[in-house]
Amino acid sequence: MEFKENQAIYLQIANRFFENILKGKWASGDKIPSIRDMAVEFEVNPNTTMRTFNYLQEKGIIYNKRGIGYFLADDGLEKTIALKKEQFIEEDLPVFFKTMQLLGLSFEDLKAYFSKYSGASV
Repeated sequence: MEFKENQAIYLQIANRFFENILKGKWASGDKIPSIRDMAVEFEVNPNTTMRTFNYLQEKGIIYNKRGIGYFLADDGLEKTIALKKEQFIEEDLPVFFKTMQLLGLSFEDLKAYFSKYSGASV
């Protein structure tokens, strides 16, 4: 995995977890790969992966069954969606709107692109 300079690595790994959850790779109650397995997959120190797991646990997205491993919480998908929506609104939308304004794009201009990339008709 290629990491960006402008965000902590553990948060970038968390974003991969979020993507897997949103794509349905893990369902509620599913066992997720171990800290060591994830460290190997992402080629990072296990302490970094542990920080990711702690973050996800604090957010209530995963939980630990001592001696067994980590699992996706029953409401892990819903919590992931809520967290990602909040992040999108607070972090991405302001940049997006500023870029639209600087480029002179209107919402009408975006409708065609939305249809093209989302497959939805507007």
